[in-house]
Amino acid sequence: MEDEIKNYVKIWIKAISCLCYCYCVPSRIPKGIFRLLSLLPIIFVFLLLPLTLHSFHLCGSTALFLVWICLFRLLLFAFDQGPLSPLPPNVLHFILISSLPINIKPKNLPNSSEKRFSKLILFLKLLLLALILRAYDYRDNLHPHFILVLYCSHLYLDLELALALCAAPARVFGFQIEPQFNEPYLSTSLQDFWGRRWNRVVSSILRPTVYDPIRRMSTRVLGRYYSSMPARLVTFAVSGLMHELIYYYLARVPPTWEVTWFFVLHGMSTAVEVEVKKAAARRGWRLHRVLSGSLTLLFLAVTGEWLLFPQIIRNGVDRKAIEEYSITVDFVKSKLLL
Repeated sequence: MEDEIKNYVKIWIKAISCLCYCYCVPSRIPKGIFRLLSLLPIIFVFLLLPLTLHSFHLCGSTALFLVWICLFRLLLFAFDQGPLSPLPPNVLHFILISSLPINIKPKNLPNSSEKRFSKLILFLKLLLLALILRAYDYRDNLHPHFILVLYCSHLYLDLELALALCAAPARVFGFQIEPQFNEPYLSTSLQDFWGRRWNRVVSSILRPTVYDPIRRMSTRVLGRYYSSMPARLVTFAVSGLMHELIYYYLARVPPTWEVTWFFVLHGMSTAVEVEVKKAAARRGWRLHRVLSGSLTLLFLAVTGEWLLFPQIIRNGVDRKAIEEYSITVDFVKSKLLL
């Protein structure tokens, strides 16, 4: 564990050095293809960095931050778009904005009651995560469907809490940031889940890098009304490929494309859902949010069991992730007792 942490620190020192280069050199090159060419060595280095890590949480977070969030923001930066344009006032802000899972929002502080409520929700989520980890001790005696519920809940809580923790440095330096998740268990549709509630940082990156360009190109061929459908499908497909890449970093086995098909299926389902809702709205039909929300979560769970989780389970990544919690606790205890 100690060697892995040292390696993790070295990787981020290299990543920060690369981002300093991006701030000092490519920013002085006119936007366009030449700035993009100046960023290609950094893109290549970032693709290699997670391969030197073996911890599920350290490798997974590094792959998400550097290979997906940071690289996509640098691609936007090459053409003077995204959160790095206009250029941040100093290199520290450039590093934080480019590499952390944050969306900057206007400075409107929540009132004290909202703060207290968010702290209560955070405490409850931490408690639920602890209960889930404890339940894994009895996994051999649990029904497979209940284990699926545990996996879905664990995935959400682990990702939300980890992203919130990693975004903390931005708050220290005065950034006002949006929540990375917006209570996805309250989703009333697939469109609501993927577009407004689940991992809003990734959604905010995929829109300008994939969805908007594809929609502009599709508009010329299909017209404005139908242009959103191919844009939505390509966006989900790109998301699937990026998840496939992160799965490779975690499992180190060739992709089986199940994860990509999970996102392609959800892209197609979301596109159909949008058209059905439009047709239903014209006739004044609307499902109650309790029913539509239950159907949405059920569809996510069933397709997740079918396509999203098998590659993780088959390669033992789930057990590795669970075991890391106890390893981390033992490591911290050993250091505190020194």
